[in-house]
Amino acid sequence: MEIFQIVVLGIVVLIILTVLRETNPEIAVILSLVTGIIIFVSILPKLSSVVEVLNSLARKSGLDTIYFVTTLKIIGIAYITEFGSQLCQDANEKNLASKIEIAGKVMIIFLSIPIIIGLVEAILSIMP
Repeated sequence: MEIFQIVVLGIVVLIILTVLRETNPEIAVILSLVTGIIIFVSILPKLSSVVEVLNSLARKSGLDTIYFVTTLKIIGIAYITEFGSQLCQDANEKNLASKIEIAGKVMIIFLSIPIIIGLVEAILSIMP
């Protein structure tokens, strides 16, 4: 039911934004940003629950926690990067949005290095 509330909020704000962009574009940008932040904050408890379940599964499976934590960080960076980029695009700042996307990609590559090293080491250990 929460998604219904989020969608209704989005539609109502969209209608208001359509009117505001013609008369007061600065307020429209602020309203769009605030609405995006409200939606993001409203889903954080759900995201927290997902992380807890995945953490529990990782512990039960005996996976090395560094890989699990790194994977969660990478997923978090991807979501936050997308959110920040979309906010910038909503504010008609496409250049800034692309810079945020590049920064997110670099951070993901940087955090992936231990996983890549572990994968290469595992492959090398099974090769004759």
